[in-house]
Amino acid sequence: MLWYFYESEKKDNPEEIKNGFFSRVKKFALKFMLWFFCISIGLTIIYRWIPPPFTILMINKCIEQKMDGKEMTLKKDWVSLDEIANLPQAVVTSEDQKFAEHFGFDVEAIEKAKKYNEKHKGKKMKGASTISQQTAKNVFLWPSRSWIRKGFEVYFTFLIEVLWSKERILEVYLNVIEMGPGIYGAEAASQYYFNKSAAHLTKVEAASYCQILYDGQLQNQHHTLKRNVPGFLEE
Repeated sequence: MLWYFYESEKKDNPEEIKNGFFSRVKKFALKFMLWFFCISIGLTIIYRWIPPPFTILMINKCIEQKMDGKEMTLKKDWVSLDEIANLPQAVVTSEDQKFAEHFGFDVEAIEKAKKYNEKHKGKKMKGASTISQQTAKNVFLWPSRSWIRKGFEVYFTFLIEVLWSKERILEVYLNVIEMGPGIYGAEAASQYYFNKSAAHLTKVEAASYCQILYDGQLQNQHHTLKRNVPGFLEE
């Protein structure tokens, strides 16, 4: 009888209930982190050789089209880096000139962007994302601005810099980047805007892609180049 009351008191002890709850939360958090690291590293290794079939951005845009009563459009056609003429050099020259040198992050550009944004508060913020960061964001993450997403972006940028080559990062970037409404990647954009394969892009057409990345899309297929790419067209 005394044993029964002792056990009942032990079970109803608030301190033990509290400790048991935190213990379960801790175990769940550890399991979640373990699964997250295993899945994220595994996917990154797989995508080193296999093209990502889709991205969260693609799914999100399709849902938005459907909700707006529009026809769902998703144009993408994976091509290797060797099958994209002039564009890789144009994009690196325009977007990330230190791409071959840095380890995913351009510290100097980040400092400049920070000073600019502090000086121009209330205006459109200037970014300093490298091609590696944009690739990590486009392949693995959701399209939003938040410190949580930025933290994940740093993590995945580190992963692809460790597990992929620079050529692979650039290849994936040029195949998943949004280049218009429902248009993703160099090949789909080349067919849409220039009616030709990305393998046959001229330097002027390749430089025009920098305008696509800047504005989101060209106004028409006979777009006049507005944004020169220093050090590229002059070659």
